[in-house]
Amino acid sequence: MWPDTHTTSAARSDPWPGQHAHLPGTRLWYVDTGGTGDVVVLLHANTGTVLAWDKQINPFYAAGLRVIAFDRRGWGRSEIDPTTGPQPGTVADDLDALMQHLRIDSFHLVGIAGGGFVALDYAAWRPHKLRKLVVCASNGQFNEPEMQALSAHIAIPGLTGVPALRSFLEVGVAYRAENPDGWARFKAIEHQAQQAGAPAQPMRTPNTYAKVATIQTATLVLMGGADLLAPPALMRTWARHLPHAELACIEDAGHAINWERPTAFNTMVLDFLAPPTPTPPGATHV
Repeated sequence: MWPDTHTTSAARSDPWPGQHAHLPGTRLWYVDTGGTGDVVVLLHANTGTVLAWDKQINPFYAAGLRVIAFDRRGWGRSEIDPTTGPQPGTVADDLDALMQHLRIDSFHLVGIAGGGFVALDYAAWRPHKLRKLVVCASNGQFNEPEMQALSAHIAIPGLTGVPALRSFLEVGVAYRAENPDGWARFKAIEHQAQQAGAPAQPMRTPNTYAKVATIQTATLVLMGGADLLAPPALMRTWARHLPHAELACIEDAGHAINWERPTAFNTMVLDFLAPPTPTPPGATHV
């Protein structure tokens, strides 16, 4: 549980203001709640921006965390700046540059879907900077033949890979039935997420089983039981190569797990990130 000093933060009713960080190759748009608690950085999906974390920023801040989320280069309000650095760069390098810009030495990292690819890439590259790692609803973008075969087997002909129908895979059927307004909001964010013509950023190095096997950071692998893009069977396949992985599942959540089931998502992530409860003096372990 969080110490008492971490539970006094009040959530805001108005949106958190963002700003640009002038980094090599980009003016990166980010939101930073400030605060004195542990830092958590949120990495959005390929269909999202900072706005996709709307249901996490306030609750995480209210729990005592300093929350930072940014639009990846070529997404949202971030701007490509070829005059100050090479293109397209990597998300891991942009993340590292942002942390240097903000003078943050250690932090928790949460990545969902495409953000999960980057979270693994960064964790293997900069393990000394991470306190804990959370990877959600992500196939990890592994080059392993086993993962490529699994992805091919779960593809839905006529639906998978069709941009106009992508949101039917991104958001679970239960959520679409229960919350049509929320689904419409998700689709609006998705529609404006990636800038037209912006080049995709590669990994620093390809994600492989051998690469993630080097990650010693405590990791929560959070799955959606109704996820059609990264189902639990697929996520368990790569997660078994993480040395210190804890697996959890929200049974009726689709791929947009944080958006669809924010209460369960927030509880699981905050419980995982919380410092351990100190043992009272004189207590014995059972």
